[in-house]
Amino acid sequence: MPQRWVDEHLAGCAACRGWAEAAAEVTRRARLVPAPAVPDVTAAVLGRLPAARARRSWVDAGLRVALLAVGAAQLAVSLPAFLGAGSGAAPVHLAHETGAWNLGLAACFLVVAARPRLAAGALPFLLSFTAVLAWVTLADLGAGHVHAARAGAHLLLVGGAVLVSALALRARTPGPGPLGAVREWTGRVTSRAGRDGVGTTVRRVPARTLPADPVAEQRAA
Repeated sequence: MPQRWVDEHLAGCAACRGWAEAAAEVTRRARLVPAPAVPDVTAAVLGRLPAARARRSWVDAGLRVALLAVGAAQLAVSLPAFLGAGSGAAPVHLAHETGAWNLGLAACFLVVAARPRLAAGALPFLLSFTAVLAWVTLADLGAGHVHAARAGAHLLLVGGAVLVSALALRARTPGPGPLGAVREWTGRVTSRAGRDGVGTTVRRVPARTLPADPVAEQRAA
């Protein structure tokens, strides 16, 4: 039935107009009914939060402080290469090249210690360089081409690589919680199963916009 016919009838019929207004008032009162009292579960929810978050933050802080110390030590190792002098052009350039590598490693360690989210990006270069250097160092030690003290200086690199790897792995691991919620662009909220193995999928329903005129809605119905 066209809305125009309904409006024309209500304009000339007081009984129907009164019924429509009464129905709209009932609908309005039903929507504006006070919300029932609900128990306060804030303390219960906070009590169920895992205490591992504080422990996790302390572990991360310890790793970052250790990496900061390694970076400072690596920086100290790189400086003599720029301050010393060699017997010829090749030794001097070789010392500068070695110092540049050590300085780059120190910068890598210090930056990752300050910004742990960058740890994963440093791993491809850092791990490959550490693996190759460890291999040739062990071979040179066996052949007597390098002193043990010189080879021992590379332990800073190994320690730094281990610390950067640990920070990268911890940055990838989601924090513990009852449910790790992941919001998707599809308009749904999916929840990852927690330790209890329970998982839920909740579909978001857009809130209905209440009309400004309840009588108009009643007429449209």
